[in-house]
Amino acid sequence: MGIFERYLSVWVALCIAAGVLLGNVAPQAFAMIASLEWAHVNLVVAVFIWVMIFPMMVQIDFSVIKDVGKKPKGLLLTLVINWLIKPFTMAALGWLFFRVIFVDWVDPQSASEYIAGMILLGVAPCTAMVFVWSQLTDGDPNYTLVQVSVNDIIMVFAFAPIAAFLLGVSNIEVPWETLLLSVVLYVLLPLIAGIWTRHRLETQGDGKQLTNFLHQIKPWSVLGLLCTVVLLFGFQAEVIIDKPQSIGFIAVPLLLQTYGIFAIAYMGAKALKLPHNIAAPACLIGTSNFFELAVAVAISLFGLHSGAALATVVGVLVEVPVMLSLVFFVNRTKHWFPFAH
Repeated sequence: MGIFERYLSVWVALCIAAGVLLGNVAPQAFAMIASLEWAHVNLVVAVFIWVMIFPMMVQIDFSVIKDVGKKPKGLLLTLVINWLIKPFTMAALGWLFFRVIFVDWVDPQSASEYIAGMILLGVAPCTAMVFVWSQLTDGDPNYTLVQVSVNDIIMVFAFAPIAAFLLGVSNIEVPWETLLLSVVLYVLLPLIAGIWTRHRLETQGDGKQLTNFLHQIKPWSVLGLLCTVVLLFGFQAEVIIDKPQSIGFIAVPLLLQTYGIFAIAYMGAKALKLPHNIAAPACLIGTSNFFELAVAVAISLFGLHSGAALATVVGVLVEVPVMLSLVFFVNRTKHWFPFAH
């Protein structure tokens, strides 16, 4: 493990601090970067996420993907967590905290919008960042790709109906440009580039070129993650300073949801006796969120400065530190699971 991976939590903490500081010192610069978007997908963030994901795509061996169907339990676990449990627990926690526990501190309108934002996060399983979490936990890259792809296909059909049901709104319009552009940028293009790169390296010799290349580009994944953290916290630096109480209120149920869903998934993986390299990404997919989609829908439904949009943004801010803590836990508990043969 290199110095980047060994002290990743330290680098992320420094990048969070740097993002907040820079965002308040030079808000115009971050506003300019934030304006470089299409269909609510920031193109600069997309580049850094692409840098994160590409090294993992090179690891994918399509010759063994056909065998994924012989091990369906990991795929079944992530589908149950993402579509039968997570959206409903998120809605329940939102209601509990903003209709009961925090009712004396949050006005009813803001409470309704915070709950809506949380629901939108809960109905959008992770598409991009999970490849990072998978690599950091030595997950099977082939199986991870299949899990993400199947969830993306289901999301196309299930996102709007589930969100509409939980929000009590019948006219939710899925921002198809955001959904499709994100899948193309974060999955399809890096996958094609990875396949092409792997094929070229495999045909050039005895496999040493591929091994050396993977070793050389591995630090770029972490570098892309760190740059993404700086930008995300820089974009929201003024909100973090101006509305610390609101962010704290929203963060509490989001933290409980994230750790709770992970606990359910991890116990399920252990009960199913999944190999660790399949159990880890299966659980982390359900735990993290597709924040670009959630933010885009919140803005289109409730407005840029709404409580719903703020809740989805807090989801972004909470996700990276929390997911790193879960990565640490997953790596420390490998002995709980059988290893793949």
